[in-house]
Amino acid sequence: MKYWKLSHISAGLTAVTVGYSSAVVIVIDLARSAGATEPMVVSWLLALGIGMGATCIVFSWLTKLPVVTAWSTPGAAFLLTSVGDYSLQESIGAFVICALLSLVAAQSRRLLTLISRIPVAISSALLAGILLPICLAIFSDVNEAPLLVATFLAVYMVGSRLFPHYLMLVLLSLSLVISLFFQSETNAALHFTLPSPVWVTPHFSLSATVGLAIPLFIITTLSQNLPGIAIHHAHGYRPDHKPILSGIALVQGLLAPLGGFTFNLAAITAALCMGEQADQDESQRYKAAIAAGIGYLLMGLLASVVVGLFVSMPVIIIHLLAGLALLGTLQGALAKCVEIEQHRAPALITLLCTASGFSLFSITSAVWGLTLGLLLLLVQKKKP
Repeated sequence: MKYWKLSHISAGLTAVTVGYSSAVVIVIDLARSAGATEPMVVSWLLALGIGMGATCIVFSWLTKLPVVTAWSTPGAAFLLTSVGDYSLQESIGAFVICALLSLVAAQSRRLLTLISRIPVAISSALLAGILLPICLAIFSDVNEAPLLVATFLAVYMVGSRLFPHYLMLVLLSLSLVISLFFQSETNAALHFTLPSPVWVTPHFSLSATVGLAIPLFIITTLSQNLPGIAIHHAHGYRPDHKPILSGIALVQGLLAPLGGFTFNLAAITAALCMGEQADQDESQRYKAAIAAGIGYLLMGLLASVVVGLFVSMPVIIIHLLAGLALLGTLQGALAKCVEIEQHRAPALITLLCTASGFSLFSITSAVWGLTLGLLLLLVQKKKP
């Protein structure tokens, strides 16, 4: 009989820590930008913790393979720049429609193949355009707090060299310490209370479907689910992804009114549960994914503490932490934009249009950027 090992637990909890430390501030900022009150923000994190925890545990147990799920950080970054144009009810409706699109896509391998045929340069430019304003915000507060910005940049530079694997955890710890200092200055205190789900009735509109749901679906599919499938294959695991992706989409549809804006296969955090550090025996690594699922459930139950820590954070720290957390992703996206010479011009127009952040006819700049990039690519192909 195969027993659980400490390596299963450590790998699973490391995946949870990396996932939360690199993106939870973005999710909280997204919820607040969408118009969520503090109890609603807690509900969002509760729903996300339950959704990720349940899908990790159930699918890993059923398949006996490491199945790690996550929220879509690129999707959250996109929504952060776009939800302000819609009501909270419309945004929730868009999350439900995104889940339906994901469910339909999971049934059609041909559709997934068609989506995957969008050139990497274009999809990477779309992602880079979404991330660029967030990363530029690192330097937006230099005049207001030069010492604080310099401190974070110094830790980032030193950490990139000395402890790259723990860099975001160190930056998160630094942010929490500074936030606790500010709390002590204002005599604020953290209180643990069991989180309560807050239902928001979705409102469905064409503008939110086009401006939020469709780009969120495309971004999540291209930047999360397809890489998640590739990570499985790279480690020698070949589960039937159709029922897994279908189940994840159903969970999103059920939890969207509570704040579960998106769920998908994880890529980077999944790799932490699929390597030798989880277990030398490949057949036992699914236990690390189950441990990650338990960790997600615990984080969901601690949602009030997590929100209390981050809601009290000064906006400057949120800008710094979110921007630095996404620098690596931005760097990778920019590199892929210019790999193929013929795709550089369409990628550039996609990036610039997306990063501009405008909204025309209730359609966000990300949709216009993707459309213009694909049109330019088509025009260039038809040149004599």
